[in-house]
Amino acid sequence: MSYERSVSADPHEFSPETVWEVQMPAIRVGAGAAGELGYQLDQLGTTGDQRGLIVTDENLVSLGHVERIVDELDADGFDVDVFANTEREPSISAVEACIEFVREEMGDAGYDFYLGLGGGSCMDTAKATRAVVANEGELLDYVAAPTGAGEALTQSGAPLILLPTTAGTGSEISPVAILSVPEKNIKEGISSPHVRADAAVLDPTLTTTLPPDLTAKTAMDALGHAIEGYTTHRYDDLLRAEDPAERPVYAGRTGFTEMLSEKAIELLSSNVRRVVNNGDDIEARGAMLKGALFGAIAGLTAGASLAHAMAYPVGNNYHTYHGETIAALTPASTLGYNVASDPPRFEKVAKMLGADTTGMSTREAADEARKEFVSLQRDLNVLPSGLNELAGITADDVGGLAESTVESQQRLLRCNPRPVTKEDVEEIFSDALHNWE
Repeated sequence: MSYERSVSADPHEFSPETVWEVQMPAIRVGAGAAGELGYQLDQLGTTGDQRGLIVTDENLVSLGHVERIVDELDADGFDVDVFANTEREPSISAVEACIEFVREEMGDAGYDFYLGLGGGSCMDTAKATRAVVANEGELLDYVAAPTGAGEALTQSGAPLILLPTTAGTGSEISPVAILSVPEKNIKEGISSPHVRADAAVLDPTLTTTLPPDLTAKTAMDALGHAIEGYTTHRYDDLLRAEDPAERPVYAGRTGFTEMLSEKAIELLSSNVRRVVNNGDDIEARGAMLKGALFGAIAGLTAGASLAHAMAYPVGNNYHTYHGETIAALTPASTLGYNVASDPPRFEKVAKMLGADTTGMSTREAADEARKEFVSLQRDLNVLPSGLNELAGITADDVGGLAESTVESQQRLLRCNPRPVTKEDVEEIFSDALHNWE
């Protein structure tokens, strides 16, 4: 055991972790699940004479999804307001605008319930808003240091239900809200069990309007969660914290998370071609939502690792979509550099992705995972061939990106199954410039 890179808290005992846990919202899955919101709110103790807020974006208003949800709630006697000014990769100022909207409309007590409708940006905005209103103060009080004060949340607040319109981010079950800090070209987060939603509704009819490119991009994020969660450290390879409250959010893989990762990889890799080519395929859309859910539970419990660590500096500096960034980085990082950490495990990944490894050695078979992942992306025909096509990134840029990764992403690098240095990250960034010609 490498204590240097496996420390889960300080101070700590030099002994392995023996406890693992899984926390998640109440989850409702299936076509038509959004039509049961009134019943679900009732289960959460919300009555029909109370007032709620839908946090969403203008695109979902124009597509009719917001009107549909408002009508469903109105039929059940619920009064709702709509905040539709969320932004992609929400900045601290954008979330502060939502918090201010709540306080202007409802005072310091806030709304009686909240709904987050949209992709990860809408859901993270809803999560952060609900948390800050419930705990009082300002957003920066709870954002991680050094950008914010890093104060601990103590209250979850009014009921929050999240309705994803994409299959990929995992925000619907995550205890983290990710926020961008444009002036520093970094992302920060509020991480706490009090950030996690009370319930998630995964209705594939809310995802049929997602265009092919965004369908593919969000799917790659989900697949990244599943593969990274499947190949990270075991939970008992990490050190036990003296205080259970200090146990990290990313706590290592277990038999439970491995099972979910396997199912996620199977569902996502076997259905993404169908939904990219036919967005109205409800069966495949439902399979994608379930795959994304399983991958998120696995990856966001066990831990995302190198690809996600490298993706944040790219997204911060080049304002790329997170999913397409994960797509560009995964072949060189998770399925390239990390294969040496456990070839038999990556051989399993290759087979789950559809590789025929007959007659190959374990290491040869493990290397097929990267080839299958790239083949999948090429089949989709809507994803960039690497970082160069994604954002014009060249060899001259990899040094700065590597330095930013190592300096700012230790929380994720700690989860990586293979030790990594700045020089290693530079080589991986160089490898990811072109995944195919």
